[in-house]
Amino acid sequence: MTSDTGSSPIATKSRRASWFAASSPSTTGARWLSKLLSSEIDCSNVFLDPYAQLLIAAMKQSGCTVFNDRHFSCENCDGCVSGGFDSATSQIVLCQNNIRHQSHMNRVVAHELIHAFDHCRAHVDWFKNVKHLACSEIRAANLSGDCTLMNEIARFKFGLKGHHQTCVRDRAIRSILAVRKVSRETAEKAVDEVFDACFNDLEPFGRIPHSKTDAKRAYKDFLNRDRYTANL
Repeated sequence: MTSDTGSSPIATKSRRASWFAASSPSTTGARWLSKLLSSEIDCSNVFLDPYAQLLIAAMKQSGCTVFNDRHFSCENCDGCVSGGFDSATSQIVLCQNNIRHQSHMNRVVAHELIHAFDHCRAHVDWFKNVKHLACSEIRAANLSGDCTLMNEIARFKFGLKGHHQTCVRDRAIRSILAVRKVSRETAEKAVDEVFDACFNDLEPFGRIPHSKTDAKRAYKDFLNRDRYTANL
């Protein structure tokens, strides 16, 4: 698992066995729907979002079927964290006390599903290899819609050429610092060392989806690609 050859440091070897091993019924996961539906955020709409639709379809194709009541948990979280991926349980945690509105929810789900997708397809050492974490955080920031123009304007951040890459780098570093007790220098070094390879790893979208329209096109292309492969 190295980027010396220019490839992503996340090795593309299936983790479906660990995904299924962690997929037994969970009382924690069973709470998510009732809690979310009792709030102003309609979680059922999350699965109509094209980012989530594509990622869930790609995970199913890779042998990691996503079940709403098993792989999602809605909880109160400390600090300002909006969500996270628990690799031990293959579960996405949504922080109900920090998610502000539906579009924020959709973005958090897409971000965490990218981590889940990486966990499914690869041997990711989330806790001991900071480069692996950095790679998945780069991919999540790049492909989830975190760094769309509208989101950056809402953050009062503006830029010209190369601003998307700057946003991805900054948010990947922030995410590492939020979940690991490492220095900023260590986080920056890990991100910079794998940035080019991981920024250009566009699976399963095949492109950078800068908007919902882009994500819908990517989802359509993914389904057509799957049909073409099935007919070979």
